[in-house]
Amino acid sequence: MDWFTGVRNYSAPAVSIVDGSRRRPFTGKTMLIKKPADILPSEITPKEIYQQRRRFLREAAAVAAAGASAALLPSMTQAGQKIPNVRKSPLSTGEKLTSVQDITSYNNFYEFGTDKKDPARNAQNFRTFPWSVAIEGEVKKPAVYQLEDFFRHFPLEERIYRLRCVEAWSMVVPWVGFPLRDLIRRVGPTSRAKYVEFTTLHDPAQMPGQKPGLFGAGLDWPYVEGLRLDEAMHPLTILAVGLYGEIMPNQNGAPIRLVVPWKYGFKSIKSIVKIRFVEKQPLTTWMKAGPSEYGFYSNVNPTVDHPRWSQAAERRIGEDSLFSPKRKTLMFNGYAEQVASLYTGMDLKKFF
Repeated sequence: MDWFTGVRNYSAPAVSIVDGSRRRPFTGKTMLIKKPADILPSEITPKEIYQQRRRFLREAAAVAAAGASAALLPSMTQAGQKIPNVRKSPLSTGEKLTSVQDITSYNNFYEFGTDKKDPARNAQNFRTFPWSVAIEGEVKKPAVYQLEDFFRHFPLEERIYRLRCVEAWSMVVPWVGFPLRDLIRRVGPTSRAKYVEFTTLHDPAQMPGQKPGLFGAGLDWPYVEGLRLDEAMHPLTILAVGLYGEIMPNQNGAPIRLVVPWKYGFKSIKSIVKIRFVEKQPLTTWMKAGPSEYGFYSNVNPTVDHPRWSQAAERRIGEDSLFSPKRKTLMFNGYAEQVASLYTGMDLKKFF
């Protein structure tokens, strides 16, 4: 009887034979094991063939992992739900994580208010499903991706990154996402594409900070950010859909946001609805609002101060008690070894 299926097995009794130190069921057939000298050259699998098979198996495993995540949608749309099959990444930092309480209650997301606690209060009913992201501009395969398409096509990784705000505070966040370059390769930028422009949802009914009369009236909505194409293609740049192994909380940029760990936090645009490939440098929201304070590049740089405060040091959220010393800010937020070559020959004070 097969205890898993309840079906009686009427096959022949399991008679065994001894083969050296191993035992195996007798099948009525004998197996001829050839010695190396007996194997003809024509029977040997060519190296390029088995390498192709290995590559196929690796790719199939990646697709299966992505498919397993996608299978849980649309149920997997609420913050707090675990994301399955998330791979660890060697690109993560080993630093102590900022607590999930601090990460989710201390935010800049002006679409929901200007106080650090406003996003957690005002984004509770923000609708993040269904959600789509339009891919436009200088690409060979423009498309509109549904949120579930990202889970289906791109295996997810945990990326533990330092996050440095332009306001001189920092965190360490365990994001869940996938490399932006995987999406870029899929849509195929044309030779005219030099920059990538990102746009946040514009929905004042859901995002009170976008309503006229509030602080949001001082910004030109919707929120727009941009990267050079080579910055967007860098392996550290990701699109994140979660943190701490769970679906992204609304106040942290749900359902999908950019994360560029060597730039100040405002470059990592939240709640993305459009990604456009363009030939000219985009005019971003904060460049419009304060061009002398917020440059296009906005790389973390302790030697270039904000006009109103120093960038040489930072306070780490969760470690900022009265007696806790500030941390020295690292060039490119500690990612100089990986990204400094992107800016070879550039005057980083001019191109701040």
